[in-house]
Amino acid sequence: MANTRTIQIPIFLTLIFSYSPPSLLAADSYNVQSFGAKSDGISDSTKAFLSAWGAACATTTPATIYVPPGRYLLGNVEFSGNLCKNNAITIRIDGTLVAPSDYNALGETENWLKFERVTGVSINGGTLDGQGSALWACKNSGKSCPKGATSLAFYNSNNIRITGLESLNSQMFHILVDGCRNANLMNVKISAPGNSPNTDGIHVQQSSGVTIMNSGVATGDDCVSIGPGATDLWIENLACGPGHGISIGSLGRDSQEAGVQNVTVKTATFTGTENGVRVKTWARPSNGFVRDILFQHVVMNNVQNPIIIDQNYCPNHENCPNQASGVKITDVKYEDIHGTSASQVAVNFECSKSQPCSGITLEQVNLTYKDKPATSSCANAGGTADGVVQPTSCL
Repeated sequence: MANTRTIQIPIFLTLIFSYSPPSLLAADSYNVQSFGAKSDGISDSTKAFLSAWGAACATTTPATIYVPPGRYLLGNVEFSGNLCKNNAITIRIDGTLVAPSDYNALGETENWLKFERVTGVSINGGTLDGQGSALWACKNSGKSCPKGATSLAFYNSNNIRITGLESLNSQMFHILVDGCRNANLMNVKISAPGNSPNTDGIHVQQSSGVTIMNSGVATGDDCVSIGPGATDLWIENLACGPGHGISIGSLGRDSQEAGVQNVTVKTATFTGTENGVRVKTWARPSNGFVRDILFQHVVMNNVQNPIIIDQNYCPNHENCPNQASGVKITDVKYEDIHGTSASQVAVNFECSKSQPCSGITLEQVNLTYKDKPATSSCANAGGTADGVVQPTSCL
């Protein structure tokens, strides 16, 4: 069951990285300005950053790439680990990395800053400015626009640490963790307007051993989204809002899809969000699953859908009308969830008619609507309620 397992949090997560002058940096330190980077926010510093990366990768001893204060304009950058000899590279950022203001400059590139097949990379401090407002305006106008780029993406990488990073106004997702093992994100701050489309804060998929702690996300889509193949995920002390909450899904778009399991969300606050804690699956056949999930110690402040399972997801009623979700949801526990709902239905379990939810547990849940009792709604959902549960359980 979700509430019986433990996940060991490495002791290094408690480290706090404070500013040190360049003179105090490690001997194997590579200042991007030494490779030609300009801090004026106008000159393209892409080649300089790649040169610094190449120099750090050429050594086998721990190395630091240092970014001094200032604004550094970067185009699409791929930091590849294929030829990298170094498994301990720290990128210390005391400045701001700036994406091109013209969204066509990145074109159909999926990522702005991409790390592929790296091991032991740490990013400490700094700000990423995705300058996504022009692309959002294009999308919101209904015009034909590029999809947009994720600001920071890690693919097929191991032992990643991101500490004290701020991400502003991404074109698409702010941070993506895909195909990774052991990624730790701590003291991360993510910010974009509530009406910015598709600007998920942190998206995790096909990854295990991912930890997100002591972070705040305010954006136009999911604060944290959890995709297929995410296992052993720990989220603790998260502030979310505006945004669409924490979403497991959407899942089940493909008939053959990796499941999601062993996810803990502990000590989170949602303020003015569209959802609180959500599981969302496509209404179409799939062998996917969701199991061993724990949502614990969660505060809802005027949240539209505080607790929701939606297995009838079918955008524009295309490619799945009148079908049922094949994703099997089992052993999901909601413990100590309290606060206010912005809608009458505060707990909504709309499970699959072909794969009903089972093992749902509500314990110490207290949600109100306009200072009155809220209501709950269930379809194809089985489970138990323990302790004080308001609204009254429909399981």
